[in-house]
Amino acid sequence: MSNEAKQQRVESTLRLAPVVPVVIIEDASKAVGMARALVAGGVPAIEVTLRTPAALDAVRAIAGEVEGAFVGVGTVLTARDLENAYKAGATFAVSPGSAPRLLDAADDSELPLLPGAATSSEAMELLERGYRFQKFFPAVPAGGAKLLGAWASPLPQIRFCPTGGISLGNAPEFLALPNVACVGGSWLTPADKLAASDWAGIEALAREASRLPR
Repeated sequence: MSNEAKQQRVESTLRLAPVVPVVIIEDASKAVGMARALVAGGVPAIEVTLRTPAALDAVRAIAGEVEGAFVGVGTVLTARDLENAYKAGATFAVSPGSAPRLLDAADDSELPLLPGAATSSEAMELLERGYRFQKFFPAVPAGGAKLLGAWASPLPQIRFCPTGGISLGNAPEFLALPNVACVGGSWLTPADKLAASDWAGIEALAREASRLPR
């Protein structure tokens, strides 16, 4: 698949809903119920981060059992992470930053990558490699909506998914920017609701997020 085709797949994924849930899952047996709740709430693109041993099993379960879900893998740091994500059935991958070996591996992979940038120089370097869609991370500590908005004029080719410190309260500020496709946030799948299998609660949070204007 060409890089442009992969960028188009990233774009279609980011356009599915205003928010991409960023999920840290400790128990893979919770993955299907969680994902079904998110999809039912109108938030079908789901990023499962590689921060726990259960992550890849969760991705496999969602990919195999949850109709309408577009499951991705986050915290992809290496070529091996990218390969494991693809084999698990992920439809996209997300990295907190970028590194030459990872980007080289992404060139050769069928799995679309959303790499991270925190500075205009990093964003420009990624644009040189064809990445028109990037993660802005960590969004709030790096400068928030004011910084990201300032990039819109000199870097109009790039659309971002800001992640890191995003909440229901500040998401609209980011979503109002012309260079933001969607936001990423962990508030849709809080640890207590996951532990309690509170799928109704997660669906309600997803439904609220799906109605955010953009």
